[in-house]
Amino acid sequence: MCGIVGYIGYRPAYPILIKGLKRLEYRGYDSAGIALIQDEVKLYKTKGKVKNLEELCKGIDQTSTVGIAHTRWATHGEPNDRNAHPHYSPSGKLAIIHNGIIENYATIKQELTSRGYEFQSDTDTEVLIYLIEDIMVNEKVDLVKAVQMALRTVIGAYAIAIVSNDDPDTIIAARKSSPLVIGMGINEYFIASDATPIIEYTKDVVYLNDEEIAVINRNTGLRITTISNVETTPYIQHLELSLSALEKGGFDHFMLKEIFEQPRSIGDSMRGRLNLKEGIVNLGGIRDMKDKFIHAKRIIIVACGTSWHAGLVGEYMLEELTRIPVEVEYASEFRYRNPIIDKDDIVIAISQSGETADTLAAVNLARQGGATVIGICNVIGSSIARATQGGSYTHAGPEIGVASTKAFTAQVTLLTLMALMIGKGKGTISNTRFDQLIKELGTIPEKVKVSLETDKTVIKIAEHFQSHRNFLYLGRGINFPVALEGALKLKEISYIHAEGYPAAEMKHGPIALIDEHMPVIFLVNNNELKEKIISNIQEVKARKGIIIALVNEGDNCVDGLADYTIPIPETDELLSPLVSIIPLQLLAYHIAVMRGCNVDQPRNLAKSVTVE
Repeated sequence: MCGIVGYIGYRPAYPILIKGLKRLEYRGYDSAGIALIQDEVKLYKTKGKVKNLEELCKGIDQTSTVGIAHTRWATHGEPNDRNAHPHYSPSGKLAIIHNGIIENYATIKQELTSRGYEFQSDTDTEVLIYLIEDIMVNEKVDLVKAVQMALRTVIGAYAIAIVSNDDPDTIIAARKSSPLVIGMGINEYFIASDATPIIEYTKDVVYLNDEEIAVINRNTGLRITTISNVETTPYIQHLELSLSALEKGGFDHFMLKEIFEQPRSIGDSMRGRLNLKEGIVNLGGIRDMKDKFIHAKRIIIVACGTSWHAGLVGEYMLEELTRIPVEVEYASEFRYRNPIIDKDDIVIAISQSGETADTLAAVNLARQGGATVIGICNVIGSSIARATQGGSYTHAGPEIGVASTKAFTAQVTLLTLMALMIGKGKGTISNTRFDQLIKELGTIPEKVKVSLETDKTVIKIAEHFQSHRNFLYLGRGINFPVALEGALKLKEISYIHAEGYPAAEMKHGPIALIDEHMPVIFLVNNNELKEKIISNIQEVKARKGIIIALVNEGDNCVDGLADYTIPIPETDELLSPLVSIIPLQLLAYHIAVMRGCNVDQPRNLAKSVTVE
């Protein structure tokens, strides 16, 4: 969950590395550091954000043309100067940066300590670079061979980059279960955890595979080998990502920009897949698996966090339209509980980054069990996209804000298209209903635009509730997952305790919390459960709870009951999550801003959870 960036070429490395760290800071911001090769490897690192590192580096020699840099989200060792990366080897001739966790570091550290080594930090990363240098000295091998041998010893996940005093023209990088991409320029090379620091300089990249080592030399170019010393041929991909997509575009925060991008990102996720004129839904990434879906006995969705909530929405849609049983699993639980997996199962892995460690592990487990595994990801070339047998990209564009917004609606859009395509193929949805839904789906980007117009109303509500310590979010049916997601957004960025519940479950415990200080947000939809949720509102009203209701425009069903109402466009119930989530994202955002919270980089969170 840390950010790695490196450069070797003809330009000064420092400006490239600092700019790269700023682009990667959403991955970790506990501390930051940089290693430059001047006459020797020089480290500069500090607790805090990249701006702290910039301040530290004022006045240093910035002419070096090779270097590596790191922004950290702490796992082993508290965030402080000495635990910040990079880390020296015992001699000071090597420096390393690392994303991931070395699970058996304690055993290795104990062995090295018994041989007289003294460590300067509490990190697992320092143990790895000590091990590498120990192998070089005692086995009398070069750095590449020592890295291969060391990585065959360690257990865990890693993306690493190493520079050496003795070979200032080379960077060595390697990965396993943590992402690493190499940018290919003209007489220059870039490395990074993802493409965001690279896109300004080149769009040609190589994604390292698990247990591959890249030897990048400014004179001889890129060579890739495995930890078993098998040479591989680099596969160069061309990125479509634009630099403008990585900027705030006039918004105060990336999160707000991404909330307001949703009409476009939802439309982009449908483009080329939904043909309204011909009445066709076609997802190329799963077209060849259509028969497997039609004959599937069960669909299992594995995901984490916001993607798990999108999976819950998908469960309602897939069961309704395809009549295939669906289970939605936390990937972190699925991978460890010895699940029953059958060859007739379809496993859908959902991840914005495509790098989520638990979801990737769940993918591998499902494949071992013989299931057909497909992915829904936002990042082209990501680990999950490569590990699955098929799937679709969401085309939401880069999501920089740590709290996911447009990725959620893009994932729900893709699951909707999937359910429609499979349901049509199975004959479990009538032609009339299919036509009705695809036409309504085509209107969703415009309805999301209208839902965004609630912003002024939401700001006024946020002003009233910015100091509250608890919220309750209640919904029924397909909007129950929206209640969960709305509560998660508030927790993530404002640090207010919030819980999402099915409205009917309120009487089974949460009702005990309700008093005149408890704001309760209800998602009220025009469906057969509408009268029941109004009854739930009356129960809260009777206990003096504060009621905030999302209702369809022109619907006065909560007049006299709700203290605050937020009108949203009416749409088909199956598609309503795409519209109803918008005001909840805005509410979380505005409350967080009013509380002085760091919206884009909330405390203790990182964007891409690449460790357990």
